[in-house]
Amino acid sequence: MRYTKKDKVPAGIVVVYTGDGKGKTTASLGIAMRASGQGQKVVMVQFLKQRGYVGEVKSASLLAPNFELHQFGRAEFANLSGKQEEIDRQLAREGFEFAKRAMARAPDILILDEINVALSLGLLKLKDVIALVKSRPKDTSMVLTGRGAPKELLALADIATEMRELKHHYRQGFGAKIGIDY
Repeated sequence: MRYTKKDKVPAGIVVVYTGDGKGKTTASLGIAMRASGQGQKVVMVQFLKQRGYVGEVKSASLLAPNFELHQFGRAEFANLSGKQEEIDRQLAREGFEFAKRAMARAPDILILDEINVALSLGLLKLKDVIALVKSRPKDTSMVLTGRGAPKELLALADIATEMRELKHHYRQGFGAKIGIDY
């Protein structure tokens, strides 16, 4: 749905955060935090992420019941290069089926974290994700994150932001930083 400055902003919009830079999940968590503070119901479904290892899992409990976070990844992050394992396909399908059930509850915001990566790895079908976006209740906004957002999803977006890395401490040989990277 497109709108002009004279129009009211539609109740439910589509936001895509993509690109090779850091901050896609963090930006979606900012939306979750802001919306939860406004009394809105937010459901976040994380694909491919390490279960229970990231800081947002602990934070989500502090924002409950307005914010729910559900993870569909193995104990370790999925292999992003080479052939994908069946467990990754199974977990992605389970996460997507959960997302469809969550959508049926008509949350104010549904965040599909790393869905673009799941698509690029062939763990999910683009046509299914597009169908979910198009079938959302009119009052539900969706946030889709991950590198390599397909042009078809970008075309459906009301807001699309590409994160571009300018500098990252990984390049200097440092590991992930608690509170910044996870």
